[in-house]
Amino acid sequence: MSDFIAIDGPAGSGKSSVSKAIARQRGYGLLDTGAAYRALAWHVLERGDDTDDVEAVLAAASDFDLRLGLEVDDRTVAVGGTDITAAIREPRVSAAVSGVARVPAIREQVNIFFRSLVAAAPYPAVVVEGRDITTVVAPDAPVRILLTAAPDVRAARRAGELAGENAAAVAEALHKRDASDSAVVDFLNAAEGVEVVDSSDLDFPQTIEAVLTVIDRKQGAGNGR
Repeated sequence: MSDFIAIDGPAGSGKSSVSKAIARQRGYGLLDTGAAYRALAWHVLERGDDTDDVEAVLAAASDFDLRLGLEVDDRTVAVGGTDITAAIREPRVSAAVSGVARVPAIREQVNIFFRSLVAAAPYPAVVVEGRDITTVVAPDAPVRILLTAAPDVRAARRAGELAGENAAAVAEALHKRDASDSAVVDFLNAAEGVEVVDSSDLDFPQTIEAVLTVIDRKQGAGNGR
């Protein structure tokens, strides 16, 4: 059974790219929990339904055959036999995903799926990144980190990732998603026992180093060192 390395944080904090770099460097598995919610949002939309319709979301979840790889260099996401790795990053899915994520029954179902994936993983550890990993999915994980950054920094980073997108529109969308998602789970404040890494004034290598320092310290403490 793999250990959880739980990393929470808001959009634009760097958690996805940092988690990927750490998993590759250490030979860990990688689980992008947001991809599961995006995949379900895509599935709802493909059925011609609206993610604001809770009954439609629950109905879609009942025939949701999701496949997520944990290999750091194979981020394939599939529903049934359809590869939707690129499709789940489309703006229409990004705009719809909060409707899926705020349904308590969906979160419970998806969290069970996450735990089973990690339990069966053939890695010494799996870096699991998302919004409520440190508090709900794996509250007893040996390593729990909240990776955050100032709102303006996060907005600028997200705009930089989305070539051709209007920076102001990206910032507005990011803040709107934060507000919507934070009504369901608090991913902006660290729970007791969760280490905070603020990347506002750190570049990418410095952020990786800061997170690795926490991981090594926590794993060392767990091993009695």
